[in-house]
Amino acid sequence: MTTEQTTPSTSTPPPQPAKPSFMGGVWVVIALAVLCVIGYYARTGAVSDRIRNPEVTGAPRPVEPLFGYTHWLGLLQIFTIITMVIIIAVYLVAWRRHPRHPVLLMGIVTTLIVWQDPIMNWSPYAVYNPQLWHWPEDWPLVSLSPTVEPFLVIGYIMFYLAPYFPAIWILRRIQARRPVDSFVWRHPLISLALIILPIGIVFDAMLEITLVRTGMYIYSQVIPFGSIFAGQTYQFPFIWETVMVTFVMIPAGVLLYRDDTGRTVAEKLAQRLRIFAGRPTLGMFVVMFVIINVAYFAYGTGFAVIKWTRTATSVACAWPYPEAKVYDPQGFYEKNGQPGPYSVGIWSTWMSAQPHGRPAVQLPADGGRCGAAHG
Repeated sequence: MTTEQTTPSTSTPPPQPAKPSFMGGVWVVIALAVLCVIGYYARTGAVSDRIRNPEVTGAPRPVEPLFGYTHWLGLLQIFTIITMVIIIAVYLVAWRRHPRHPVLLMGIVTTLIVWQDPIMNWSPYAVYNPQLWHWPEDWPLVSLSPTVEPFLVIGYIMFYLAPYFPAIWILRRIQARRPVDSFVWRHPLISLALIILPIGIVFDAMLEITLVRTGMYIYSQVIPFGSIFAGQTYQFPFIWETVMVTFVMIPAGVLLYRDDTGRTVAEKLAQRLRIFAGRPTLGMFVVMFVIINVAYFAYGTGFAVIKWTRTATSVACAWPYPEAKVYDPQGFYEKNGQPGPYSVGIWSTWMSAQPHGRPAVQLPADGGRCGAAHG
């Protein structure tokens, strides 16, 4: 009688089904709650005395928007609502299939940085159209914006994260054709950053020049050098804005790069720093949140330096929002003949490197470039 001996199986055990994650539902509930809050507090027009021009009734527009179409604001706002509903639905499905995926976490982070947006409107003189749906103008953080803080910025995920996807596709295609000792393999993070840079510049230029032209917002003051349409209502700080906006786009993409172990840069940083060692997903999220917020602050600091040095001397004439006071914290509008009343904002003293606030300025005798005599 022979006894058969069995050998241990070396086959890989069948994968265990992923534990159900309820975070997708949690984020949906949070998103719906935010929408309810927005709907409750939404307002349009220059309501607060801080920015309202009491001499104007209604919302006359001295400058024609793109193609003469006067309904761009409504179209953009409806588009944002529909898009965000789609994004929330996609998040719900994606989170159930790929819970705690780094790209999904980064999407949340690039949305949460909107808390800094009022500061980032103050810094580069980004003046939004008061007719947009916006938060009450006198709320403490919101009031940093030169005019209003619109709800549209909730769609930042579509802006700051978008360049990563074509950039990582291009990098992987290049790596597939190059030997492992080539630059793109030895320095993949630098390579990815160098690819995101031009994509981000082109993407931002196309988007912002169009949105500014629709009348959604303006850059009320820019440095003449490196800007396009300088002095006109729709001037745009081309070099300064398109380059500095990649301060956020590049780290957002680099943090998502996966090495040959399958781990992202954000994961490895969290492990190295031992942040929430027992909860790696939370650690990765915290790393992303901190780095992206610091990057966004760097963007604002770059424009703040321009503000502090008073080099943004070109004002957008004509002022396109007569129902709102002219945002003129440094007197350049009045110096160029733009009639008031003027608004200086709540950060017009030491925060703007002006210890005594707005300097005393008089309208020019010849009416100035922005005066009525010059149209």
